[in-house]
Amino acid sequence: MILVLSALFISALIAPPIIRTVGSRGFYLLALAPAGGLVWVLTHWPDPDGPRVEEITWIPSLDMDITLRFDTLAAIMSVLILGIGALVLVYCANYFDEMRRRVAVFGGEMVAFAGSMFGLVVSDNTLVLYVFWEATTVLSFMLVGFNAVRATSRRAATQALLVTTFGGLAMLVGIVMLGERTGTYLLSELVASPPSGGVYVDVAVILVLVGALSKSAIVPFHFWLPGAMAAPTPVSAYLHAAAMVKAGVYLVARLAPAFAPLVSWQVMVIVLGAGTMILGGWRSLRELDLKLILAFGTVSQLGFITVLVGVGDAAVAMAGLAMVVAHAMFKACLFMVVGIIDHSTGTRDVRKLARLGHRLPGLALIAAVAGASMAGLPFTFGFVGKETAFGGLWETSVLSPAAARTVDLVLLVGSILTFAYTTRFLWGAFGRKVRRLPTRAVAQLQAPSVAFLAPPAVLAAAGVLAAFTAGWVGDRFTPYISSLPPADADVEPLAQWHGFGLPVVFSIIVVVAGSILFLVLRAVRAHIFVHPPKLNADRIYDASLRSADRLSLWVTRNTQRGSLPITQGVILAVAVTLPVVALALGNRQSLRLAGFDTAEELVIGTVMVAAALATGILRNRLAGLLTLGVTGYGCGALFAMYGAPDLALTQFLVESLTLVVFVLVLRKLPSEPTAKQKTGHRPLRILVAVAFGVMMVVVGLFAAAARSTEPLHVYLGDAAFEFGAGQNAVNVLLVDIRAWDTLGEVSVLIVAATGVASLLFRNRRFGLVPRVTERALAERERNGDPIALGRTTWLRGSELRDPSQRSLVLEATTRLVFPTLVVLSAYFFFAGHNAPGGGFAGGLVMGLALVLRYLAGGRYELGEAMPIEAGTVLGTGLLVSAGTATTSLALGAPALSSAVIDVTLPVFGDIHIVTALFFDLGIYLIVVGLVLDILRSLGARLDVDEREPDEKKIDVVSAQAGRQEVSG
Repeated sequence: MILVLSALFISALIAPPIIRTVGSRGFYLLALAPAGGLVWVLTHWPDPDGPRVEEITWIPSLDMDITLRFDTLAAIMSVLILGIGALVLVYCANYFDEMRRRVAVFGGEMVAFAGSMFGLVVSDNTLVLYVFWEATTVLSFMLVGFNAVRATSRRAATQALLVTTFGGLAMLVGIVMLGERTGTYLLSELVASPPSGGVYVDVAVILVLVGALSKSAIVPFHFWLPGAMAAPTPVSAYLHAAAMVKAGVYLVARLAPAFAPLVSWQVMVIVLGAGTMILGGWRSLRELDLKLILAFGTVSQLGFITVLVGVGDAAVAMAGLAMVVAHAMFKACLFMVVGIIDHSTGTRDVRKLARLGHRLPGLALIAAVAGASMAGLPFTFGFVGKETAFGGLWETSVLSPAAARTVDLVLLVGSILTFAYTTRFLWGAFGRKVRRLPTRAVAQLQAPSVAFLAPPAVLAAAGVLAAFTAGWVGDRFTPYISSLPPADADVEPLAQWHGFGLPVVFSIIVVVAGSILFLVLRAVRAHIFVHPPKLNADRIYDASLRSADRLSLWVTRNTQRGSLPITQGVILAVAVTLPVVALALGNRQSLRLAGFDTAEELVIGTVMVAAALATGILRNRLAGLLTLGVTGYGCGALFAMYGAPDLALTQFLVESLTLVVFVLVLRKLPSEPTAKQKTGHRPLRILVAVAFGVMMVVVGLFAAAARSTEPLHVYLGDAAFEFGAGQNAVNVLLVDIRAWDTLGEVSVLIVAATGVASLLFRNRRFGLVPRVTERALAERERNGDPIALGRTTWLRGSELRDPSQRSLVLEATTRLVFPTLVVLSAYFFFAGHNAPGGGFAGGLVMGLALVLRYLAGGRYELGEAMPIEAGTVLGTGLLVSAGTATTSLALGAPALSSAVIDVTLPVFGDIHIVTALFFDLGIYLIVVGLVLDILRSLGARLDVDEREPDEKKIDVVSAQAGRQEVSG
C-alpha cells in the first residue's frame, strides 16, 4: 500500500514536466501509475482470514500513526479508483488535443487525486483518513476550477470547496468525539467495538454523516455536484462518477456494521438517501444539457446507493456494493461519451443534436450498453444490483416490515425516474427527433478516433462482463457482507436470474412506467417545465452567502471603525468578559494565595508596578517605552530567581530586541502626541487596561489552583533526556516534544513579517539593502558629498554616512563587540540542547548583533553585515526546519522527533549528533531573517523614504552592485 501511494504521488510530481515534454500523449505514461497500482491490488487481494496491515510511526502522542488496512471493502474501492483512473488518463490523451497552459498541471492533479482517494480508502486511522479526505477536497477545487478564466468555473469550484469543507470539518469533530469516547482512532477497532448509545454518540455519528453525505451530494448538500459540471469532462467522469463522490458512500458502508441500528443513522442515511434519489431523478428530467442530465442522475443514484449500503443488512449491502461498482462503470462511461459528443460537435444541448446515432453508430452503441446498465435492463451489472436491492429490501429484518416496504416502494419510484431520464439521455443525444436531416452541429462533426472511443468502450463492456460473472464478483464481496446482520442467514449470491418473483415484477414496472413517463413528459414538457423550481438549493446557497456577507459587514462596521483604540478596546473587552463569565458559571477551585518568598522579589515587583503606572502617565513616547521595558526586564529577573534561566535569557533578549524595534518606529513620530492625536476617554481606557491585567492574574491563579494531579514538569527532565537526548528540558520541549507547534508558530511569524514588509514597501519587495561599492563612492563624490573620503573608519558602511550622524565611540565599540556577539550566538545555538540557549536565543543574539551594526553604521553597514535578502534567510530556515521531519522518518524516528547519529571523527573522538539540532538551525535562521526583515523595513526603508533623490540614486547603484557580488 505504501508502495502504491508513493508511486502515485511521485508520478503526480513528475507529471507536469512529462506532459510539457511529450504533450498530451504524456497522459498515456501517467496512466501507468494507477494501472500499476491496480495490478498490485489484484495480485494482493485481501485474504478472507485477515486484512493486510501496514503501519508507519508518525506522531504517537496524537494517535497519528499512519495505519493502512487493506480489506475487502478497501480493495473493491481501490479497483474502481485505480482502474477507472487509468482509463480516464488514457481518455485525457485524446480529450486534450490542444495543449493549454493548465493541462500539464492538470495531469499531476489527476494522479494526485487518485493517490489521495487510494489513501482515503486504505487508511485505518480516522485522523489520517481525514487528511486524505481534505486532500481530495482541495484537489477537487483545483480540478473543477480548471478553466479559471470563466466565472462559472470559479463559482462551481468555490461552491464545491465550501460545501465539502464544511462537511469535512463537521466530520472531524465527530471523529474526535468518537475517538475520545472509545479511546481509539482506528476504524477497525471502532467498528468492532462501537461506543454505547446516548446523545453523545448520536451527535458524533450525525457529525460524521454530515461529512459523508456532503461529499456524496446527498440532500441538502446535493446542489454542488451539478454545479461542478463546469469542470472538464475527464474530471466529471472520474471525480463525480467513480471516485470522489464515492468517498461518502465508502464511509457509510464502513461504519454501517457498527451504527446502522441508531435511529439518527437511519433518518439521515435512509430518509435523506431515498429523498435524494427522487429529487435527483426528477431534476434530471428537466435538464437540456447532456452533462447536467447525467449530473442530476448521479445525485439520484448516489441517494440510491447510500440507502443500500446504509441499511445495515447483509443482502441489501450485497446489492449496494454491486451498485457501487455498476454505477462507477456506467456513469464514467456515459460522461466520457458526453465528452466525445461535445468534442466532436461543439455542443451538449439536446436541442442541437439530431440523428447523431446515424453518424456515430459505434458511440451510440457504447452509450446504449452503459445506459442499459443505468436503467437496470437485463444482461448488465446494473440489472443485477437493482434486482438484488428490490428483493433484499422487501425481506430485510433490520427494519420493520412497514418501513422496509415503504423504502422499497420509494426506490421503485426512483428507479422509474432513472429509466425515464436514461431514455431521455439516449434519445436526446442520438435520437432522430422527427428530423430527416441531422442538425448543423451533427452534420459538421469531427469523427472521434478509435483511441478516443476505447476507454468508454472498455467500461461499457465491463458492465456486461460483470453481469455474466456476477456470482464470481459477489464472492469477492462476501468477507465484507459477513460483518453485517443477520449473521446466521445465508445471503443469496449475485446472479443474472433468481427466478420469477417480486424483483422481476418491479423491473417490469420500472420499464413500463419509465417508458410512459418519458413519452408523457416529452409531450408536455413545454407546459410543465416553463419556470424554474420554486425551492432551489442553489438559490438557498447564494442567499446564505449573501446573508453571511451582510452579517460580516455589519459586525465589521460596528467593531472596526478605523480607530486603533476602539479596535483594541473591543478585543480586550471580549478577552476580559469571556473568561470572567466562564469562571462565574463553572466549577471553581478555592484559591491559595502565597506571598513573596524573598525581599528581592518584593523589590522587583514594586519596581514593575511603578514602571507600569509610569508608562500610562508619561507623555513622552520614548520615556514611556523605556519604562515599559522595565516591566519586561523585571519579569526576566523573576524567571531567573525561580530557577528558569532559559526563560530569563529569552525574556531579556526579546525585550531588548523589542525596544529596538519600537525605537525604530518612534524616531519617525513626534516625541509627544499632538492635540489632534488625543483620543479621549482616558478613564475608560484605564479601566479596560486594569481589567485585562486583573483578569490575567485571576485566570492564572485559578489555573494553578485547578491542578489535581502531579504537575507534568516533574517528568520533563527525564523525558527530555530519554526521548530528546538533551538535558535542557525547555529546548527539547520546543524542538522535539512540541516541534509541530513550534513549526506552526514560526510559519505564522514568517507570514506576519512578510505582511508587515509588504505594507511598508507597498508595491514591491525592497530586496537587498545597499552595500558600499566603488561605484557608490564615486557617485557620492560626483554629487559633492561633504564626507572626506579616505578618512579612517571603524565600519565600512560609515564611509557613506552623514558625519553628523556618526559616533566614533559607537563604531569602535561595535567593531569589537560584534565578533563577540557572533561567537556568543553560535555558543547559545550549539549548547542549547543541554544548557540554557538554543536556536531561538542564538538567533536573537545574532539579531542584536545586526542591530548594533545598523545603529553604528547605518543602512550601508547592514548590507555589509548581511548581504543576503531577508526572504532568502526566512525561506531557508523554514525549509530546514520542515525538512527535519523527513530526516527523522528516514532514521526510524517519528516525524520532527530526535534521532541520534553517532559518528567518530579524528581528534574529536565520538560525537553524538541529534537531528533536533537541524530543526533548531532552521529556527535560528528564521529569527535572524526576521530581525533582518525588521531592520530593512523599519530601518533602511524608512531611511530611504526621507532622503534626497541623489542619495536614492546612490542606494540603487550600491544595491545593484551588491546583488551582482552576491550572485557572482
